[in-house]
Amino acid sequence: MRNRISRVVTRTGDRGETSLAGPDRFPKHHPRLALIGALDEANSFIGLLAASIAEHHKPALTRIQSRLFDIGGAVAMGETNVDWEPLLSEIEAETKELNRELPPLREFVLPGGDEAVARAHVARSAVRRAERAFWAEAENLSALVEAGAGAYLNRLSDYFFVLARTSARENGVAEVVWEPLGRD
Repeated sequence: MRNRISRVVTRTGDRGETSLAGPDRFPKHHPRLALIGALDEANSFIGLLAASIAEHHKPALTRIQSRLFDIGGAVAMGETNVDWEPLLSEIEAETKELNRELPPLREFVLPGGDEAVARAHVARSAVRRAERAFWAEAENLSALVEAGAGAYLNRLSDYFFVLARTSARENGVAEVVWEPLGRD
């Protein structure tokens, strides 16, 4: 297999522009680069979560990280040949399976409880940021919208919410619930 990256330091971005998959240069503040950055950030937080969560959840997290990388690549190219509908069904089924063992929600849940639970919530919120960045750039990524990549990001944040609750249950940690103002 040939090397994908031969140099890390290129100096080509030193003036505030970068290239993606083609010859075009983009300013580093461009919405497309904000999206790629948000996907990278979410992916990094998922990696951090994997360092503290139960071992049996790690294969799913690695698979999700790979899918986020796939979305980032498609964003860089501005096109995709991936049909995200089967992946949507897969993440929905995984979320449903995790949720099956959980008690119904009686109140809003706050991020926290233990480190793994908190990290799952950080991953959830980072995926939400990536989803917002995706929809901000959606008019320029119609092929990805039609393929279901934005919907996948939406389902993924649901997955991380349920994973946080599952992790709390598995670790014997009480969920932290919202205490609204004015409630005695």
